Amino acid sequence: MRTIFYIIRKEFIQVFRNKSMLPIIFVVPIVQLIILVNAATMEMKHIRLSIVDLDMSGTSEKLISKFKGSPFYVINQYTFSIKEAEDEMMKGNIDAIIHISSGFEKNITRENSGKIQIIINAINGTVAGITNAYIQNMIAVYNVEVVTNIAGKSAVSNSPASINITNSYWYNPQLNYKNFMVPAVLAILVTMIGMILSGLNLVREKELGTIEQINVTPIRKYQFIAGKLIPFWIIALLELAFGITIGKLLFNIPILGSLWLLFGVAALYLLVVLGLGLLVSTMANTQQQAMFVMFFIMLICIMMSGIFTSVETMPDWAQVVDRLNPIYYFMRSVRMILLKGSGFKDILNEIISLALFAAVILRLAVWRYRKTA
Repeated sequence: MRTIFYIIRKEFIQVFRNKSMLPIIFVVPIVQLIILVNAATMEMKHIRLSIVDLDMSGTSEKLISKFKGSPFYVINQYTFSIKEAEDEMMKGNIDAIIHISSGFEKNITRENSGKIQIIINAINGTVAGITNAYIQNMIAVYNVEVVTNIAGKSAVSNSPASINITNSYWYNPQLNYKNFMVPAVLAILVTMIGMILSGLNLVREKELGTIEQINVTPIRKYQFIAGKLIPFWIIALLELAFGITIGKLLFNIPILGSLWLLFGVAALYLLVVLGLGLLVSTMANTQQQAMFVMFFIMLICIMMSGIFTSVETMPDWAQVVDRLNPIYYFMRSVRMILLKGSGFKDILNEIISLALFAAVILRLAVWRYRKTA
């Protein structure tokens, strides 16, 4: 143990002596947390509208006022030409066009029906679907008001009783997307700190030639690896604690579960990440090679981990492949603990999976690393 302690102390001295390493450890992750949580969102606000109102009636004006009073829409253009509105959409200045044809109010009054054309920029299918849902919901609310006014109070009183639906959103009552993103970004930061720093540290020893000096010493292989990985294991846990503090202070994320359980799962997950970093470092000869390989692995694993979309909505083959993705289990555990207040039994499958990953990857990494004179 004394040998491992001295190696750990040497690693901490080396980390804090490297001035270029300190910003990567303490500054970059926090900046990423603040920027990504605010930028990476699926919430649709400030949808740019073009209004083509050929009716110019009180009914059409009341409909338009609904969009004016909503924070989700910004009316960028009023025009009487559908061609002009389409040109603006072609330039990327407009997200959706609401086309109210002539005779709209007359048709509603005489025939109890009116038509509105909605044209949406659907380059991004997800955004287009959400925009369409927002606009149709706004029109549906206005439609109820129109029907009520036309039918009159007597017709409303004689109509069958309507069903009132009250929504209750569990775990995120305010539908705040930041509550969904902060745990995901924290999982990414822990992954990056653990994998990149541990991998680059060992490769840097190769580049400097100091690895050969260590290899000829009587230090055993498990002592050297433990002394190399434990400092970054501690640093990554401190980063997680700092990130949770920032998330609570800046974004007021809910912390419903046990922090002890969260850090226990994180400690187990970091064994997987550190093992991956060590495995990559045994195959790479330069820091540049290690960076390319690690970013390749992280990019695939992070995008398939459910950071933006639910894994259950992915194709069947992707869901099967995702069972081999350790970030998926950790990100799922973090969200369940923080947002749902899940306990040990609730995430037992995730813990067992991470433990298996840690055992296999660390064993493979230690076997791949050869301490030679």
